[in-house]
Amino acid sequence: MQRPRFLPDNFTLAMIVTVIAASFFPCHGQGAVIFNGITHVAVSLLFFLHGAKLSREAVIAGVTHWRLHLLVLLCTFALFPLLGLVLKPLLTPLVTPDLYLGILFLCMLPSTVQSSIAFTAAARGNVPAAICSASASNLFGIFITPVLVGLLTSAQMSGGSPMESALQIALQLLLPFIAGQVARRWIGAWVEKHKPLTRLVDQGSILLVVYTAFSEAVGEGLWHQVSWGTLAGLMLINVLLLALVMGISAQAARRLGFNREDRIAIVFCGSKKSLASGVPMAKVLFAGGALGAVVLPLMLFHQLQLMVCAVLAQRYAKDPS
Repeated sequence: MQRPRFLPDNFTLAMIVTVIAASFFPCHGQGAVIFNGITHVAVSLLFFLHGAKLSREAVIAGVTHWRLHLLVLLCTFALFPLLGLVLKPLLTPLVTPDLYLGILFLCMLPSTVQSSIAFTAAARGNVPAAICSASASNLFGIFITPVLVGLLTSAQMSGGSPMESALQIALQLLLPFIAGQVARRWIGAWVEKHKPLTRLVDQGSILLVVYTAFSEAVGEGLWHQVSWGTLAGLMLINVLLLALVMGISAQAARRLGFNREDRIAIVFCGSKKSLASGVPMAKVLFAGGALGAVVLPLMLFHQLQLMVCAVLAQRYAKDPS
């Protein structure tokens, strides 16, 4: 049977089921400790596989394009947070304080890797530059995101200085990535041959983190604080943020004289936010009832960016101008 066009993809459906499961059957006590341990291992394994998969040749091919990478990093770590702060008077009437904190946290996260590269390739953009730019965004984000969170939302952090949080995140994400790069010479070909394994670990680790995060949030009364109207307001905010960043990045790339292939890479790499990196970071930086509300805007933004970028990539591919 052909899949109905209105039906979401399997991962989206799995994430919805995970949130429902956490809402009705949250983990507590020793169960929560076990789930958190499994989640930590899964996330570390994910970044190890990403390190083993990333080709050094692809990085070298794209790394010399420093103007493109600088613009992507500015969109990711400067433009997004600036919009989150400037639009606060407009955003806060639509959502709760914890959800606004989640929006601000979303604005400080690095870009995605897989989907940025995939959409750039589908749109016939500069793929080597996209690989390098998205990967650099994730690596820099391990240190930049905790510092930005510490500067802009220090009162809501779960404890510890931004540098301590950055170190904790680096141990969980960067160290396995480096280990994967070192092991690439022995297992790189095997990882490339078994790409579904990386996808399974990627999606499985995210689902585990979402389940543990929402289990904690449900225990703190998340769904008593978030109404349907608030969810609608949150979705409207995500649409506004994505539209502004895509529009500004596209205009900036055009005015700075980048060619079509480079502009495509800039738009797709500079407008996205990583769910795979963001959810583990949230668990380190935030705790308790705020965690579910912090993760919720990111989950919605993740689905929105995939849908919008899929349509945009098709248009780029059909229009060579």
